Amino acid sequence: MKEMRQFEYMHEGILFVGRLAMPAGPGPHPGILVMHDGRGVGEFVCRRARDLAAAGYVALATDMFGGGKRFGDPAESTPVVMALRNDGPRLRARVVASYDAFSTLSEVDASRIGAIGYCFGGQCVLELARSGAGAKGVVSFHGTLGTYQTARPGATNAKALVLTGALDPFVPPKDVEAFQREFTAAGANWQMTIYSEGKHGFTDPISDEMIALLPGVGYDPLLDRLSWAQAMAFLDATVRV
Repeated sequence: MKEMRQFEYMHEGILFVGRLAMPAGPGPHPGILVMHDGRGVGEFVCRRARDLAAAGYVALATDMFGGGKRFGDPAESTPVVMALRNDGPRLRARVVASYDAFSTLSEVDASRIGAIGYCFGGQCVLELARSGAGAKGVVSFHGTLGTYQTARPGATNAKALVLTGALDPFVPPKDVEAFQREFTAAGANWQMTIYSEGKHGFTDPISDEMIALLPGVGYDPLLDRLSWAQAMAFLDATVRV
């Protein structure tokens, strides 16, 4: 695997700066977008991009904020995230723009692209699926499930895997049930795993440092490993084939 490099593209007059991880060997390769949580492009999503590259995927740690912004303090990032969540068309357009830019890379097989996302990024990958873009499969790790525009019947092409925790206060049972009704009504191919001991952010070791600021957040090393293995099996069966 080569060193990660910057990947830049413009959308609505804004420069977006992601980080690209390339597998060994000649391409084109299947590609995966790795969509960040509310802190922006950081080491966590870059590590997952490198893991995917080691498995043979071109992986892009995407930038949803613009300029490659990275926040360390939730007090700074929350207004940025909420502004995007409250402007559903803008958020979906950014997600699709990242997919479109990624698909133009010569190293990427544009017919085999998927996406994974964490927390805020989990919502982003579900917006990609709802958009009708040509992604083959998306995986949401402890992502929020609400949307401004529900999936349209026959227009959700990507298979979806939702990995969520029963103890996640940001994904209450009513949202889980609404998502299931939505994707079933749309005729989408979806799977969901609800981890009984899963809190919000169960894949990220830094979650334990956020408990005082965000109750209901917590890392779980078992669920981290289990969810990653499940996601890889899903991507191999939906994107790599």
